[in-house]
Amino acid sequence: MTCILGIDVGGTFTDFVYHDPSEDKLIVWKTLSTPSDPGKGILDGLQNQQVGGVDYLRFGTTIATNAILERNGATVAFVTTLGFKDVPFIQRGKRQSHYDINWIKSKPLVKRRHCFEIDERITPREGVYKALDENQVRKVARAIGNDQEIEAIAICLLCSYVIPDHEIRVKEIFREEIPDKPISISYDLLPKWKEHERSSTTIADAYLKPLVSENLKRLGHKLSEAKDIKRVSVIKSNGGEVSLEAAKNCPIHLSLSGPTGGVIGARQLSNLINIDHMVTLDMGGTSTDVSTVVGRTESFTTSYEIEFGIPIQIPMIDIRTMGAGGGSIAWIDKGGMLQVGPQSAGAAPGPACYDRGGELPTVTDANVVLGRINPQFFLGGNMKLSVEKAKQAVKSIAEQLGETLENTANGIVKIANNNMVGATRLVLTEKGLDPRDFTMLAFGGAGPVHISDLMQLAGTPSGIVPNHPGQFSAFGFTMTDARVDLERTAPMTSRFFNFDYANRVLSDLVAECSEALVEQGYTEKIEVLKTLEMRYFGQNHELEISFYDNEFSENAISSVWDSFHEAHKKRYNFDIPNETIELISIKVTALALTPKPQIPIIAYSDKLPSPYEKRQVFFDSGIASASVYRREELPVGKIFTGPALIEEDASVTVVSPDMPVLIDKYGNIVLGKLAAEYKNKL
Repeated sequence: MTCILGIDVGGTFTDFVYHDPSEDKLIVWKTLSTPSDPGKGILDGLQNQQVGGVDYLRFGTTIATNAILERNGATVAFVTTLGFKDVPFIQRGKRQSHYDINWIKSKPLVKRRHCFEIDERITPREGVYKALDENQVRKVARAIGNDQEIEAIAICLLCSYVIPDHEIRVKEIFREEIPDKPISISYDLLPKWKEHERSSTTIADAYLKPLVSENLKRLGHKLSEAKDIKRVSVIKSNGGEVSLEAAKNCPIHLSLSGPTGGVIGARQLSNLINIDHMVTLDMGGTSTDVSTVVGRTESFTTSYEIEFGIPIQIPMIDIRTMGAGGGSIAWIDKGGMLQVGPQSAGAAPGPACYDRGGELPTVTDANVVLGRINPQFFLGGNMKLSVEKAKQAVKSIAEQLGETLENTANGIVKIANNNMVGATRLVLTEKGLDPRDFTMLAFGGAGPVHISDLMQLAGTPSGIVPNHPGQFSAFGFTMTDARVDLERTAPMTSRFFNFDYANRVLSDLVAECSEALVEQGYTEKIEVLKTLEMRYFGQNHELEISFYDNEFSENAISSVWDSFHEAHKKRYNFDIPNETIELISIKVTALALTPKPQIPIIAYSDKLPSPYEKRQVFFDSGIASASVYRREELPVGKIFTGPALIEEDASVTVVSPDMPVLIDKYGNIVLGKLAAEYKNKL
């Protein structure tokens, strides 16, 4: 039997989900986060709840994310080919705001005085054009070593994705000359063409290395002392787990660690309850994360920017984050208009209703004023909220607007809702996906509070609030697998295809992926997936095509070309059968399947839902008397309609008037159209 503990370190709360197969149930709890020392929040939570031994501890962290956003990483030396040290500063010719004369280009994560050049050259096709001068490399290494300000080194040589020998040798020499400084090289992180993207990604990795390595090292020591824990791993941006030691070597892969858990949990849930398409909405105290599960598979991307013009191209789940959470602060702009976020009250001092010193009105305060949150049952009654403090905070805005308290609170909630709907459009309509084909999965402490409103605004006919929504991301971490994604640029065309070179790259990637898993201790149940990035000759954007053969052959590549034409027609509604196709990159993913909790089935009940009280709640349509239920007391399979509040320890689901709702056989709250469909299946 395998005992699994998932931990999600958020901006406001740290969530825990523990599964012991002998008890066949999940134990969930949370504690306030400690932003200055995330490890302390984890240890506090472990001490607050007595659980048995842990075979697998998996956690998501915001260490890397916060370090980049707050610009408190290391001072980096950038080493590149002669003539290319300005690449991080030139960036791209595009502008974020074409007509904004005040727009200022984002500053890279390196200073120009810390950029160094080496006179060597590799061409994209012919190979070595100018050999590496090792004496010059040693001089550069000594210059970096003598600069006390520099803490880490990023090496990105021109066309090293073709032949990495120069980059690897430079790293070896630097290790000899300055062994105390961590080094990142582009070939280990992004062996792919486009110099700006490779440089930016490598610099970001070096920027994070000292801070993340020290934090993970310290956290690893603390966890090993705190509990009987056999294996500790951290979740990467691609949703896969990785050992702490491997994470220290490539910290850039943790840049979107925290939000991935909810998407992994959504993928597992979509397979469990047979729903093909989901849009996930993870609304916590500080931010809201939105993503999609299409065809029961999470969406991936390598197009991610820290700030406009500063990309990091690593494999990651496609998640859009915005500053809209329960702690988002409402304020009046210079034009007298009500705004919400992105500033957040966070965990300290938190919303005014927490009564911890916060005085500014937040979305949580507004929901308390509207009667949607029970102040006596917050966190299951373990944390009492102050209605009076919430009213005082919202009143400060209401007086400026000349509005009633309730209308102002409702306005705060509506603005927050509209902000979140904007995020759903980024992952749905802007990608050609129809919201009517999707079911909204809302979680996080605040997600269920807003799901009914958001379903109507976004045009999604159905919604689901999963079990333990406040800890659903931590639950997702218990369901993840070990994962390694590697890719390499291998440019060739359908007219001139080099089978020997393509097979050599493919076999190298498969071997490297599998070896990376074995080095971390994963030796069983390994699956390998292969994809190809392709486009018509002259296009700027690629499509990914799955490759199912073990090697490239005439028959295999002919099938690949046909698949590309079909995929292009499906995506863009046209294809060009006789056009030359470019193969850009070969990608390989290795998965090591890990133990996962089993979700028990709850028996159907003839019992009718019975509210424990009625409460006056302010909805957009006006004040209504809502039935209030305890989630754990609701029977499976009985439909009822709103207005209703379904309370549980870490959240409350707000059901709008006339919206149908039921509990399915796994304990999920099902809303809208899907509720009637599920009723027929039970």
